[in-house]
Amino acid sequence: MTSSLLTEARSFLFVPGNRPERFDKALASQADMVIVDLEDAVPVANKAAARTALALAWQHWPTAQRARMVVRINAAQTASHQDDLSWLAKITPLPIVMVPKAEKTSDLTGVQEALGGAAVILIPIIESAEGLANVDALARSPSVRRLAFGNLDFQADLGMACGADEAELAPVRVAIVVASRRAGLAAPMDGVTTDTQDMSRVQADAARSLRFGFGAKLCIHPLQVAAVHAAFAPTLAQIDWAQRVLQAETAAGGGAFSVDGRMVDPPVLKLARQCLAMARID
Repeated sequence: MTSSLLTEARSFLFVPGNRPERFDKALASQADMVIVDLEDAVPVANKAAARTALALAWQHWPTAQRARMVVRINAAQTASHQDDLSWLAKITPLPIVMVPKAEKTSDLTGVQEALGGAAVILIPIIESAEGLANVDALARSPSVRRLAFGNLDFQADLGMACGADEAELAPVRVAIVVASRRAGLAAPMDGVTTDTQDMSRVQADAARSLRFGFGAKLCIHPLQVAAVHAAFAPTLAQIDWAQRVLQAETAAGGGAFSVDGRMVDPPVLKLARQCLAMARID
């Protein structure tokens, strides 16, 4: 169940690991998945307390809630990384692990080996020039089920000053989507929008993610979740078109046919099925 939830999720909501009073609120939101953050959101002095708080909460969550949880550990380049792995190895069942600043496959295999091998599910975040250079190898690493893009850290790593539409990051987004497709992964998750007030901005950013081929977006506030879902949901007109295409396919009995005066071929059929899948319609 955990694997299917992860691959189908559209929204991933961050909650700071040192704010346990927010854990259940995040789970009660409409977010498909919740990421308890032990990295950027938690000061170094509070990381041990954050692990303790999460371990305590983990004991009380039912299986269905645990399946929605992801834990973002600290990067391999930091002193807190090994502490996170030693702590996680004692948590059962093991949550999905998000690996920030993933740059080489050893960053992932080290996590996998520390946490027991094949049962580990990993989400590497591409956040640097080195990570982008190795994105294909990272996507094909054992235990990886989905990639994420750390758009803010990536800009910082390269000294970029992107505009509001982040047009400068278009080649990076394409590369991550293509690497995911080549590795047979679910469509990756796009980075955060820092605006927590203007939901039209969030929805526009999520719509851009969809155009690039991303299948989900990272959120930093519960209010962003609905805007992300709205962007990823097909319109009624798109759903109607997709249903008519598939109905026409059945009526044609395998022969050539057209819908709305346009020829329908295998790529169009695939788009129609993808549309209904995104709308959660069988």
